[in-house]
Amino acid sequence: MEFNEEKLIPQLSIDCVVFGYKEGRIKVLVSRLNLSEDIYTLPGGFIRQEEHIDESAHRILEERTGLKEVFLEQYRVFGVANRKNDIILDMFEKLPTESGINKENWQNWFSKRFVSVGYYALVDINKVSLRKSEFDAEINWLDLESLPQMIMDHNEMVDFALESLREKLDEKLIGFNLLPETFTMRQLQELYEAVYDRPFPRNNFQKKMLDLNVLERLDKVYTGAANKAPYLYRFRKDIKSS
Repeated sequence: MEFNEEKLIPQLSIDCVVFGYKEGRIKVLVSRLNLSEDIYTLPGGFIRQEEHIDESAHRILEERTGLKEVFLEQYRVFGVANRKNDIILDMFEKLPTESGINKENWQNWFSKRFVSVGYYALVDINKVSLRKSEFDAEINWLDLESLPQMIMDHNEMVDFALESLREKLDEKLIGFNLLPETFTMRQLQELYEAVYDRPFPRNNFQKKMLDLNVLERLDKVYTGAANKAPYLYRFRKDIKSS
């Protein structure tokens, strides 16, 4: 595996909490590393010398999801004094020579403290085409409430990213990034309930969303019983693009 330290910014990385939503559950994209033991991590990578940091984050996400256009926001920097990849260092030590990885270069790289810039992304799972990196044994969507123990502070990263998502779900109207283009009011409510992990009274929620004046009402969903069919909605395009 080729490694050119001169092309990367040392001791600085990006880790992404990628949120998806499916069947009433918030999902998080998690990688199981291609090492001898089951080690889990968030999708991440390093910053090239010539890249803007946001460009690096978009590149890393595109490499894992196949998506060029995603909602992506930087939410926190993680950099405690002893922040090192000790587990990964140990795993590199155990790799056989025939693995093709230059263990000396990577061990030197990971033996130092790393500061990580945290981003969270919101994606429509139905549009994602998962792609493994050279380090991944597999990469999958896992339920938020049943994530495995991940390396270093990656579980803490998820907690902070979820907190940021909750703070801005209304403020920035970013929920549409997790939904298909059109949706019912019930589907929108179920998304909010999944994010906040609590129920919302139906009538109050509907009034709140309609009062925001951000939704466009479309035709009813055909169910064979027109009087009971729910309306479809989508976010107003002028709101969505702002």
